[in-house]
Amino acid sequence: MKKMTIIEKSAFTRLFNRGGYVLSFSTHDFDVFTLNSVGLALCDKYGLSKGKSLEAYVNEASDDNVIKLFKDLLDFYEFHFGKEIEENDDYSQLYKKCREILNRKSKSELTLDKSIEDLKTKFSSEHLSQQIDLMVKMQKENPTEAIGKAKELIESCCKTILEERKREYDKNWDVPKLIYQTLDVLKITPKDIPDTAPEVTTIKSILQSLQTIANKIAELRNPYGSGHGKPASYKGLEERHAKLAVGSSVTLVNFLWDSHERQEKE
Repeated sequence: MKKMTIIEKSAFTRLFNRGGYVLSFSTHDFDVFTLNSVGLALCDKYGLSKGKSLEAYVNEASDDNVIKLFKDLLDFYEFHFGKEIEENDDYSQLYKKCREILNRKSKSELTLDKSIEDLKTKFSSEHLSQQIDLMVKMQKENPTEAIGKAKELIESCCKTILEERKREYDKNWDVPKLIYQTLDVLKITPKDIPDTAPEVTTIKSILQSLQTIANKIAELRNPYGSGHGKPASYKGLEERHAKLAVGSSVTLVNFLWDSHERQEKE
């Protein structure tokens, strides 16, 4: 999902922040609301007014948490401020803009969710489905583990395709080697694309990028993913980095498996 911009965030804070107040909340009610929404009582945390506490949180929290709080506040606004939406043109336009932003962000999340569910359906292996579920769950709870699982998903996909194609592989092959052999058996390496094909340069570039994606996820896993011992001073990456690794691996594996299934049918 694309990072939330300052302009997008400001649309929500202008809708919710009413001169230091936040909608119709008392300080106590606002703390209870934000605690239930994102696990923090904002006024208690920052020691500021409700409006300034909201803005302080929005400026430092992760996009996922900010979007979660904005969604909950917008739901509250729709329920309690319907008359304002109908009668005040300025707030009505601002509300519509905020709703459009949230719908767009939610659509991005749903697209990835659908890709993940499609992938689970394609893989008949219970082990692979469990691996995908764990990878998605760990994005927030344990980004280090999610990054490791993203790399393992690519490995599992490649090995499964090679096994079904009766191509032998070495269990010690690294991800770059597995990807190369998988693309080779599927006949979709850059060298397999004839120079006479339309948009040949673009197609070859995309195929080379597929290999690069897998290689970089494997490289990311070494210092930041699971599977290697870490020193006491180790600091892992954030949820957004895990989502980048997971989203990239899902896209790559979907492409590889679709190519494999299409050729099997033909």
